[in-house]
Amino acid sequence: MCFYFKQSQTAQTLAQRFKAKMSPAILTSAKPQLYNGFQHPKTLVITNKQPHLIQEYHWGLIPAWAKDTTIAKNTLNARLETVAEKPSFKSVLSQRCLVLADGFYEWQWLDVKGKTKQKYCLSLLDEAPFAFAGLYSFWQNPETAEPYASFTIITTVANAFMAKIHNTKQRMPIILDPSEEHTWLEKGLTIFKDIELQGIPCI
Repeated sequence: MCFYFKQSQTAQTLAQRFKAKMSPAILTSAKPQLYNGFQHPKTLVITNKQPHLIQEYHWGLIPAWAKDTTIAKNTLNARLETVAEKPSFKSVLSQRCLVLADGFYEWQWLDVKGKTKQKYCLSLLDEAPFAFAGLYSFWQNPETAEPYASFTIITTVANAFMAKIHNTKQRMPIILDPSEEHTWLEKGLTIFKDIELQGIPCI
């Protein structure tokens, strides 16, 4: 599961890291952000349709057949194990994207009922920017005809490190190794490398 993440890099750093230009519409507004998925914010993505352009899409995938945006609260994440079966995702399996970040947040339960929790910020060991594996969709508002671009983050079973932190659901977002990013956009992947993370307790 992944419902909160951060992106604190400059536009220039992201452009250099991902070899992509920032969309002119968001270049001046790009700044460090902490994203709460339940607010369905626009975050930075790179799609396989335009792999050399960094754009902003809403978090919470809206399939083309949806009547409204209410489904977005249930499509922040897509389970790798069932993504090809779920109606919300199976029609967009070829629409792959990178979701740009440099950290995400999970809560470790310190008692069996979860009354006491410890918040952790998870990042790469060098705190460098990275990409979650994602899928994207285009939806048209039936009332206004306005387009709405959205995405979901793909999750998988937690590795040994993450299972200790996210010790209830034991899930984690798929973080792509830099060597996998182009392949994910172009062809998709069924096996992902286990990325080494560090977890810092948040006060």
